[in-house]
Formats: sequence, C-alpha cells, structure tokens
Amino acid sequence: MARPPGPLLLLLLPLRFLLHLSAAAGRPCGPAGLPRDTVLGLLGANITLTCQDEQPANATVLWQVEKQGAAGQLAEGNTLLLRQLRYEDSGHYSCSVGSHLLRSLRLLVAEPPETPQVSCYRRSHDKDVLCEWPQQKKPSPGTRAMLWVRRRFVAENATEQRCRYFSKARKFLCRLKVPPGTDDTKSLVVSTCVSNSAGGSAGKDKIITLSSVLRPDPPVNVTVQALERAPQRLQVNWSYPPSWDPRFYWLRFQVRYRPEPAPTFMEVDQVMTTWLDIRDAWRGTRHVVQVRAKDEFGHGTWSEWSQEAVGTPWTDPWELTSEMEPYSSQVPTEDDTYGVTLSPRLFEEDDANGAGGSVMESSTHPVASPYAFLVTGGSLLLGIALFVGIVVRYRQMWWTSGQETSKAEGEGQHMLVPLSLPPPTLSDTPLLSHPAPSAPGGLHTTQADYSSSGQ
Repeated sequence: MARPPGPLLLLLLPLRFLLHLSAAAGRPCGPAGLPRDTVLGLLGANITLTCQDEQPANATVLWQVEKQGAAGQLAEGNTLLLRQLRYEDSGHYSCSVGSHLLRSLRLLVAEPPETPQVSCYRRSHDKDVLCEWPQQKKPSPGTRAMLWVRRRFVAENATEQRCRYFSKARKFLCRLKVPPGTDDTKSLVVSTCVSNSAGGSAGKDKIITLSSVLRPDPPVNVTVQALERAPQRLQVNWSYPPSWDPRFYWLRFQVRYRPEPAPTFMEVDQVMTTWLDIRDAWRGTRHVVQVRAKDEFGHGTWSEWSQEAVGTPWTDPWELTSEMEPYSSQVPTEDDTYGVTLSPRLFEEDDANGAGGSVMESSTHPVASPYAFLVTGGSLLLGIALFVGIVVRYRQMWWTSGQETSKAEGEGQHMLVPLSLPPPTLSDTPLLSHPAPSAPGGLHTTQADYSSSGQ
C-alpha cells in the first residue's frame, strides 16, 4: 500500500508548478553571440581596430577592407580609427606587412533593438491572429524578432513564431494560427523578444482572448448620392470588407459626416444596414462621410475609419439659374453702365487680307434673359387680371347702389309721415289712469279725442 505524500511534498508541488509557469513565460532575450574574430561597432560611434599588440619594428603596416564585394586600401599604421560608424562600414578588415597577412577580422555595425510594444488583432472570426509593433528606426541587419503564445494558468510549452519586418510599414508582424474550434473566451499570454548582435529587448507580456482582439477591416465602396427633390438629404451606401463573411456573423456600423466648412463630425450609431439616409444635410454644401464597423455583439474594437467619400445634396436648377443670372457676361464700363463682353470671334477679319473687316461696338444695354421675359409677362398678365376683376366688382356695386337709391326716392312720394309719436303699446299703458291736473287755460285732451282724431 502506497504511503500518502508528506507535508513537504505537498508544499513542493505548487512551487514546482509556479517555476514551470515562470520558465514557460520567461524566454531568453539576450544579444546574439558573436563569432570569433568579429568586432561589434555601435551605430554612430567611433572604433579603433588594432593589428597587433606590439607594432612591428622597421615595418609598415597596411590596412585593407573588403565590403559589399569591393576591396579598397586604407591608412597605414598598427591601428585604424573609424569615426561615426554607419551600416555601410561593416565588412572584413585585414592588416599586413608587405605580402604577409598579420590579422583579419570582421566589423559588424549594429544598434540595440527597440523595446517592442505589441498589439494583436483578428480581422474576423475565421482568421488568424496578427500581432505587430512599430519601429521608430530601421532595425540593424541581422535583427531577429520572436513571439511566444501559451494558455494562461496552464503548464504547457509555448508556441514559438518568427516575426517579419516590413520596411514600408516600418513594423514587425507575426501571424498566429488559430486551430478550428478554439474557445474565444480563453486567455492567452503573448511574449515577444527582439535581439541582434548589439543586444536584446523583451516586450511586456500581453494577455488576450480571441474575442477581445476582434477588429474588422474598414468598410469599402462608400458612396454618397443626392436624392431627387430633397435639398437636405443624402444617401450613403457601403459594402462589407472582403475579409468578413456576413453569412455567419454580421457587423454593426457607425457613420460620421460633416459639411466641409464645419470642423467637427456628426455621428450615427447602431446602423445594422449597409446604407443610411441623412436628413439634416446643409443645402448646396459638399459633405464628407466616413464609415467604420464592429462585431454585431460588441466584441473587440471598432475598425479604422473608411476612406472619405464626398457628396452634395440635390439643388433646384431654377434656383441655381436665378443665382447665376445677374453675373452673366456683363462688365462695368467707364460711364458706370454695364456692357456685354463680346467673343473675340466678332473682331476677326472676314478674309485673310482684311478686306471688308469691321469692328462691332458693344451695346450698352444688358442682354435680357428669356426667364426674365417669362417672369415679367406673367406678372403683367396677373396684374391685368386683378385690375379687370376689381373694375367689374366695383361696377356691379355702383349699379346695385344706383338702383336702390332710385327706388327709395320713388316710393317716398306716397308715404304718410306721422305728425306725432306712435301710441304706446297696451302692455306699457295702464287701462285706467288718474287724470293729471291741468294748468289753467290749457287744452284738455282725452283718449277718446285722440282716437277720434286719428280716425
């Protein structure tokens, strides 16, 4: 029967696990070893090459160099001083006395590499992971860049990948193969190292997941079109990037636009289609539009902005003609009037000998536009119609008022004009009233007398 592990062994197991992780994470990143008889010179520094420890007596030491397939003779002496080293100074140097070779060595001019600042991205769910970092200067010849990837918190050997330098983009690029079915949420540790003969530099470990580094390419084929009879609308269309297959996963888009005089952009988010209708464009102004994309579920980061596309809203041709009309080919003359600029053809001679040639004087009256005639004629017709309508209306009113006046005068000859006020109504007059005292010598009139007089 096996004995259970002791307490000391239980303590050593986690320590061994941690040591294994540190060994897997930490990679040697020192300078590359120099072969024998190779001298390292730093870029931009001075260096002195020595032929022998003791200078030969009564002998002339001659230095020669062979670089890039060409040989040349240098200065004489036991030492050779090279100033402000350049990459072109790398080569084979030899010193000799006569035909006797004393020493041969190789000079390597290099510069310590820059510390890598790595960033990783994935252009779609079915693409490999690309890790890159920029370079401020061109790396020295013989510079080597390596990248290691391993799963986090797992005791396993890291995958090693060689990186390539692109001179036009001035950056190192590494490609990581992603096996099918890999979990996008598992954490990975990325380590980098750049080294050459002058030294080595390791970058800081970067922890990533396949979903967090998702970054699509920018949309393509962005166009801006004007809509008919819509002076404040623009239609923007674009396409998915070729690296993204919309059959499996979609993209959501963000559109930004601005009129060319404005310094800042206006943005529209959460666009799931490949088109957008802008409804607040500036009339008659050219607009700049850009589009970028992101995974539909929000994984990863936004793509770079697409290339700029420009467009101008629809403009009414009548408005454009009316704006341009006063600036037709009229120029001010000396007497503050406006003349017409004539074509040079009008001043050419009729024949080669100049016989019969005449010069036409420009008219001092501006050329009238046919649109001006249409507007003037329409306004005149409308004014005449209004005048005729007013005349007809007032003529009817005058005729009607004349008829009523004549009729009223004819009927007035047979009307009876009352001599006194009409009698009050029965409701306002009491049936029996006390006679009021009359003044002495006055006229007494009763109701019966008033009725008989009315008859």
